[in-house]
Amino acid sequence: MQRISNPKKIRKPLFFNRSELGQILATYSTRVASGEWRDYAIDHLPGSAAFSIFRHAHETPLYVVEKQQRFLTEAPKFTLRDRNKVLCKGSSMQEIVSYFNRLPRLITG
Repeated sequence: MQRISNPKKIRKPLFFNRSELGQILATYSTRVASGEWRDYAIDHLPGSAAFSIFRHAHETPLYVVEKQQRFLTEAPKFTLRDRNKVLCKGSSMQEIVSYFNRLPRLITG
């Protein structure tokens, strides 16, 4: 019997850990409370995990926080993208969240 693929080459999906997800959701909840953001999606792919932030559910995401890890022995890398470009790269979720905190806020009067 012949193997179709090598199981060692199949990469498992990457996930956000509890502290990373807590940091993202804390920032997300403050922006939802102010009415700036309304929806999110979490995707788990081989070698990466993505947290997408939407203004409306039927649009493309405003921001995507992506966690990437090529090998199990290396540390994960985080990237913040908007629709067209990379806004921030970092080695921890705190660096990405601090970028969100520097963004202008919606003020209602």
